[in-house]
Amino acid sequence: MRRNPKLSSLIDKAIFDYNLLEKGDRILIGASGGKDSTALIQYFSDRKKRPDSDFEYKALNIQTDFAPSFPSGILSLFNEWKVPYESIKVNILERIKSNQKMSCYWCSTQRRTELINYALKNGFNKIALGHHMDDILETLLMNMLEKGELSSMTPKLQYENYPLTIIRPLCYVSEDSLINKAKKDGYFGFTCTCDYQENSTRKNARTKLEQLTDGDQLKKERLFKSLRNVQPLYLP
Repeated sequence: MRRNPKLSSLIDKAIFDYNLLEKGDRILIGASGGKDSTALIQYFSDRKKRPDSDFEYKALNIQTDFAPSFPSGILSLFNEWKVPYESIKVNILERIKSNQKMSCYWCSTQRRTELINYALKNGFNKIALGHHMDDILETLLMNMLEKGELSSMTPKLQYENYPLTIIRPLCYVSEDSLINKAKKDGYFGFTCTCDYQENSTRKNARTKLEQLTDGDQLKKERLFKSLRNVQPLYLP
């Protein structure tokens, strides 16, 4: 199977820059079956083989009552990569109150809750999510335009109420590189196909990001860099 050294190097750099991986870590990885989480899981599988590795990891799929089954092809790859894997079924629809409407955001928060509960119950201290650079920049634009605040997803977030840390090792990785990797390695094509996809706000942010950067990866990297290069003197 082909590998993408540059992608692995970018993840290595993110882990070093943000201290995402420490000795003795027990990391729970959210496994959706999509290209992003699959690439992240493959990375941890490869990294576990390094002589100096001192961590444990497990891939967990939250199977909702309306989403398609986890792809059998991805499961075959997990077996090939010797990935510790588990899937738990969760009824999301029964949690919706009478005055609520099903949405991607609601589903996402419920699946995140399940990841947190599983991690706490089983002694994991970190949860790794497959959000990449484009996701982070889209969230930045969404929060600025919709909420009027300067914030986004962070590469590392320590929960205040739980002994858990969220990490996003793909923060330096572009979506295009993940697409290319998935195509080369034969697992491209699985996406959520439920009937509740109305996340137009994120789709609009994605369009605005492409317009703002002309689809240029270097400009996206500069935009990301600006989040760590804040000049308070020149802000209101």
